[in-house]
Amino acid sequence: MSHDTYNTLWKQAHTTITDLLEIEQPEEPPKPERDRLTAFQNVATMYVRYIQIFRKLESSYDQIVHPQKRRVLRHVLDGAIGRILELKGELTGLEFSEFHYFDDILSDLKLTPNDIEMPIPKYFTLERSKILKDREKLLGQILAKLGPQDKDLKEEEKPMSLEESIRIIQVHERARQGRLRAKFMREIRMQEERERQAANRGAPTIEPDTAAIRIQKVWKGFAQRKRTKREREEEMMFIGMTPLPGQPAKNTPQFLATKTESARRVTQEEHEREYQQALVTIKEKLREVEGPEMKESMQDQIRQWFIEVRDATGKFPDYPDEDEGGSAMIFKEKTPEEVEAEMAAKAEEKGKKKGKKGKKGKKSGKKKGKKGKKGKKGKKGGDDEEEEEPGFKLAPSQFVPALAEGNTQFQGVWKERDESDNFSQKHDAELIKEDKRKEVEGEVRLQVDELMREELKNLKAAVERDKGKKGKKGKKSGKKKKKKGKKSGKKGKKGKKEKDLTADRTIESLYEELVQEGILVRCPKVHMSDYLGEYSYLGTTLRTANIEPMPSLHDVRRVVTEYGILPLGSQAVHEQAPLVKSLLLTGPRGTGKKMLVHAICTETGANLFDLTCTNIAGKYPGKSGLAMMMHMVFKVARQLQPSVIFVGDAEKTFLKKVPKTDPTDPKRLKKDLPKAIKGMKAEDRIVVIGTSRQPFDCELKALTGCYQKIVLIPRPDYASRFLMWQSMIQKGQGILTNHLDVSSLSKVTDGYTPAQMWTAIQQVLTDRRIQQLSKRPLTSVEFISPLARIDPIYKEEEEAFKLC
Repeated sequence: MSHDTYNTLWKQAHTTITDLLEIEQPEEPPKPERDRLTAFQNVATMYVRYIQIFRKLESSYDQIVHPQKRRVLRHVLDGAIGRILELKGELTGLEFSEFHYFDDILSDLKLTPNDIEMPIPKYFTLERSKILKDREKLLGQILAKLGPQDKDLKEEEKPMSLEESIRIIQVHERARQGRLRAKFMREIRMQEERERQAANRGAPTIEPDTAAIRIQKVWKGFAQRKRTKREREEEMMFIGMTPLPGQPAKNTPQFLATKTESARRVTQEEHEREYQQALVTIKEKLREVEGPEMKESMQDQIRQWFIEVRDATGKFPDYPDEDEGGSAMIFKEKTPEEVEAEMAAKAEEKGKKKGKKGKKGKKSGKKKGKKGKKGKKGKKGGDDEEEEEPGFKLAPSQFVPALAEGNTQFQGVWKERDESDNFSQKHDAELIKEDKRKEVEGEVRLQVDELMREELKNLKAAVERDKGKKGKKGKKSGKKKKKKGKKSGKKGKKGKKEKDLTADRTIESLYEELVQEGILVRCPKVHMSDYLGEYSYLGTTLRTANIEPMPSLHDVRRVVTEYGILPLGSQAVHEQAPLVKSLLLTGPRGTGKKMLVHAICTETGANLFDLTCTNIAGKYPGKSGLAMMMHMVFKVARQLQPSVIFVGDAEKTFLKKVPKTDPTDPKRLKKDLPKAIKGMKAEDRIVVIGTSRQPFDCELKALTGCYQKIVLIPRPDYASRFLMWQSMIQKGQGILTNHLDVSSLSKVTDGYTPAQMWTAIQQVLTDRRIQQLSKRPLTSVEFISPLARIDPIYKEEEEAFKLC
């Protein structure tokens, strides 16, 4: 698409933002909403509209090549993500559930479920691509040094026993004899067929015309059926109901669109490089051309101020300190008399000692006054509490000001800007000059301040020589004392920091050690779009009927994106959004819990630390060893953030009773893990993710106390299974035809998880079966046999998850 397309998307997003800001920042505070359902509808409508804004801004930011527009877009994009996460928290508080359904809202806004699909910003990984490549290269080098794992070596070196060798020989010999027997029986059948045909040769024959008519009838019927079948398949392909077989990947519209997007990203890098160079060159040019003129103008203004203050007060003023803004402070005030009065008041507060007694009296008076005020405030507060209406009210937002600021900048700079002469969408030099002129002015002002301070000092010295007055010394000593106080305060803060157990080691050495110990592992490349699931269309209907619906896999994907990916991918969002430190994914076996963990790491470019009890068994023994391991993991995770700390079989950490046969010591992290999670701060882009298939076997209070958010992953529903069968069969190199009844297959496999369905597909679609697909199409019956050998997830097991 063109530049104009993405600019239009950007404008549409800001039009919606303008409408929402009128709701978010009303002139009068809104009254609390007493009806919970009405409050949910209002918040959910805002939530859906912010998702639409997010989708448009994300597409625009990914493809707009103008470097200055991208900076404004990024600021607004982070604000939209943060506001979505804030509204998510409000919805959870209203419905007491992590899963929400918007069927009626989508109907009112005339949207489809695809219109509110939560996108994952591509800049999470694209802007860190170089760092991720270097880290992957380092990880590969460390793993190459380690060589193959010991387990694999032991399996290879294990000798074969005599019984196993005899059994293998017997199997092969029996197979050989079976093949010979089958060949012999085939020859016998062929001989009998030849004898039968020879016996029938003497039978009466039909007339040639009748035989020709019969042959024509059979052939024409066959040819017409084949032609009809081909035309039907072509029609289905034309309307998009079946995929196009054998089409080259390079000719598809999807491939061409992806190629165009990649080319625009390359252009982004080129324009960004030119923009960074322009920042330096334009600033230097401004410093050379306008710098001397600025300097002279400032000096003249400051000298004029000296004269005005002296004429008004009879003496020269004190020059403002750098901390107070220097000469910039002078021109904020309207008249020199006001400036001098302010400076004199400061001098009196610092230098005079006469007012000590008076101050004490004032303090006591103030205390009395404060008590009186407190009494009044208490009364007022009591009245407010009585008058305050009960109901729901949105909490103050941390991101609405950022959205308002970005919207103002867009309206003032970019909305009506004429870019007819900037077809290639390179940087705007005039905007750079406006920004850099302020920077140059600040630098010149510092130089002028030094010169004018010296000049003022000389003027005062000349006046003092005439009048015999001494210079002021009290201010300097007072300033020194203040600085000492600041230093002592800093020292007190430093003493509160925790002890660094690895202060003498570099992050690289700690990283290498964790990789060698198998705690920092390589994450498989899995995208969130690979986790398949269809939208639940009955959610609102069931909830209206007071029936709590089971979430669909589409809902699970949305919640994991909101809690695991969006905050972790952006530092600005993570610092101000509602903080999610830990997340527990629970559900039956094969529902894709670990796949979601890998998707979070892939989409955010996060490091993966594996603290599963089976993985850390025998490593860093003892209390000191455990403390060292936790310190190293969290230190490296903070330095190389974002990071994901994975705890598989999380319920084992809080088991009521550990089996005696378990050598992994699963309760090893029971105290240290919650303590480490508690110490995580908003600036730490770290999330602890646990997975559990049997949460009902442990102490639920301890488990829920450790993990802040718990997400249940159910069995896939019919719509999700239908989507999975289609996608997985094509992934396994199968071909979807009319002979394959996917609908019936989806109905039969109720209770089976995605992992079990993929196992059945792998067993059916062998290399030999794939070669036969052109002659023998795939049918639904072929999957029944492998599925029958797998135990599904029964409803009772799923109900146990809902109860706990």
